Amino acid sequence: MKFNIPDDKKVRVILDTDLKNEVDDQFALAHAMLTESFDIRAIIPAHFGTSKSKTSQKDSYDETVVVLGKMGMLTGAPLYNGAERAVPDEKTPVPSPGADIIIKEAMKDDKRPLYISFLGPLTDMASALLIEPKIAKRDITLIWIGGGDYPDGGREYNLKNDICAANVVFKSNVKLWQVPRNVYRMMPVSFAELYDKVYPCGEIGKYLAENVVNFNNAAASRPAEYRILGDSPAVGLMLFDGCGEWSEVPAPEFDGEMKYVHGKNHRNIRVYKSINSRFILEDFYAKLKSAYM
Repeated sequence: MKFNIPDDKKVRVILDTDLKNEVDDQFALAHAMLTESFDIRAIIPAHFGTSKSKTSQKDSYDETVVVLGKMGMLTGAPLYNGAERAVPDEKTPVPSPGADIIIKEAMKDDKRPLYISFLGPLTDMASALLIEPKIAKRDITLIWIGGGDYPDGGREYNLKNDICAANVVFKSNVKLWQVPRNVYRMMPVSFAELYDKVYPCGEIGKYLAENVVNFNNAAASRPAEYRILGDSPAVGLMLFDGCGEWSEVPAPEFDGEMKYVHGKNHRNIRVYKSINSRFILEDFYAKLKSAYM
């Protein structure tokens, strides 16, 4: 599907993803790679803590290779490893090629907008800010899929894997759009829909659909016939920032129980209250069909 979008109309995109954590990041990555208006500057496979794997960053890298390979897009893909672990505190970065490419792209003299979407922990962004604080003043937009339900917060997986990094980012001056748990859960799809819209679309479509079913069936606590594609709002918002309702609020901090601590006089951030799931899913289905059917 070619729209002949001029280069100066494209947005620069960095995608930081804990791809092997579950099965929704894969959809967001595939969607981003199929989007003509995105100039993908970097894909950063991220860690997802140690509770599921002691090599989670490598696992994410390996899964990224699988997805891009099934899309026929692995050759020349801009892959940069993220940090292998969370930051130890709010003052100490974990250097990585991922943090380096964030700094490099943020400091470029490029008039096109730069979106940096995080589908997992904020480790690589926090490290980049700690290594080069000047990037907080650059024209970048950070989108984070993470944080507990507003306004109270509480346990949330992406936040759990690096609370210190989240505090570094939320206390900074970087432009931030947050999609908290109560909003990213507005992206349900049924197995029937996946097998109708996704499965027929080549090797990647078959992999995406079967991966969801196999994952849910292997986990006793998972629902029988649907899945929430919670990372896909990041792609939708880079396409159209009005793809949902939002409020501008002073950035909170996070305590050890992952609850929001308000009233800290930080700069305002955008917090989404809803997301247009049909806009996002139908755009993905159309692009997948055009590319692989």
